[in-house]
Amino acid sequence: MSVRLSGDPADIDLDVVHGYLTRSYWSPGISRELVARAAANSLCVSALDETGQIGFARVITDRATFAWLADVFVLERARGLGIGRAMVRWLMEHPELQNLRRWMLATWDAHGVYEALGWKPVDRPDRLLQRHDPEAHRR
Repeated sequence: MSVRLSGDPADIDLDVVHGYLTRSYWSPGISRELVARAAANSLCVSALDETGQIGFARVITDRATFAWLADVFVLERARGLGIGRAMVRWLMEHPELQNLRRWMLATWDAHGVYEALGWKPVDRPDRLLQRHDPEAHRR
């Protein structure tokens, strides 16, 4: 399988991205419009093979001090080939994201993917707060 990574917004197949995210554990039922708006306002990478989009990841960032990695996925049929790790590495090496003070993400089940790239649990979780509304995308 030949895989190409692309940061070109024109390469994002929104039907594939929305189709995956709407059934993911982190954004079930998310609208296509909201996925499109999130992608348009983020730095994204697409993994593509001869059939089209097989993976996606995005970073929400100020491009100066902070980045939040989000919506990382690889379609089931293409897992186990290092594509997820390659997309994250592509974003981490992006010229506009060098020398950031902090990168963050949240995951239930992919710690190994990120730890292999130098990610670690937060040093002081007692300093982190959140305002979380898991139903916001349904309104």
